[in-house]
Amino acid sequence: MGTLELITNAKNSTITQYKQLDTRFDPDEGISWIFMNPEDVPCFDQNLLSELRQYHESVDACGGKIWADGKPHSILYMVLASKVPNIFNLGGQLALFRQLIRNADRHGLMHYAKMCIDAMASRIRHCNLPVVTISLIQGDALGGGFEAALTSDIIIAECSAKMGFPEILFNLFPGMGAYSFLARKIGTVQAEKMILSGKLYSAEELHELGLVDVLVEDGRGEEAVYDYVAKQARRSNGYIAVQKARQRFNPITYQELMDITGIWVEAALQLKEKDLKVMDRFVRSQQNLFGKKELAQHTGETRQNFVLATA
Repeated sequence: MGTLELITNAKNSTITQYKQLDTRFDPDEGISWIFMNPEDVPCFDQNLLSELRQYHESVDACGGKIWADGKPHSILYMVLASKVPNIFNLGGQLALFRQLIRNADRHGLMHYAKMCIDAMASRIRHCNLPVVTISLIQGDALGGGFEAALTSDIIIAECSAKMGFPEILFNLFPGMGAYSFLARKIGTVQAEKMILSGKLYSAEELHELGLVDVLVEDGRGEEAVYDYVAKQARRSNGYIAVQKARQRFNPITYQELMDITGIWVEAALQLKEKDLKVMDRFVRSQQNLFGKKELAQHTGETRQNFVLATA
């Protein structure tokens, strides 16, 4: 369980309790860490999405001020990471998807999709603060997990990490921001190639493409965050200014994300039973794996089942 003590006014602070997030603050560096720590399958269920939204909106509402050592400090960096060994996040809640699709529940699909957008909306606009957002990838980030990572300014990844969008394998596409984030970073041609391939990319491949900013050896992820922050401190003013210019030149708006989400909902409702059976395979492999709690083996087993699910 995580806590976050945010300043709500000049004299008071509010401690927020989380069940699926672990948080900590490093006052010397101004780093607010948020570790996803889901209770079951490491995907975005509605409880995790609600807590992520609450966290980001709390930072927004408090003006980026946090109590530590008995005094207020400014949040300068927001780091999104995972407590699950070898897994960043496996994306959308597929068990819920298949149920809603089979029931032709357009409202339910739209509600879930909107929760995904709302969970990261404040982060995408940096909580209206001069902060740098970082995703630390120490394991596999698939589908919506990869989308969440792409919301950050900087991605730091360990060498063994794999990332990709498997949605096309069950005749769908990642509809909660992938196209918007990828197209702005690597262009529309490469973005569509990545989305339509269904391929798992290594951290090294994505570093070569420019999506991973810092590539480090396994086990050095958190150290790499501190190294990056130390180097960044010397040029933070210039970096924030460039960040603002980029947002002004090519902003990702809430309306854009919601419009594409609407396309995703309509596409989901067109899936056939054969497509849903492929989704079923993913669901079964995830449930079988994470019901065992044998987390040390998850990276290899997840990738193996990813291949088996598409056979």
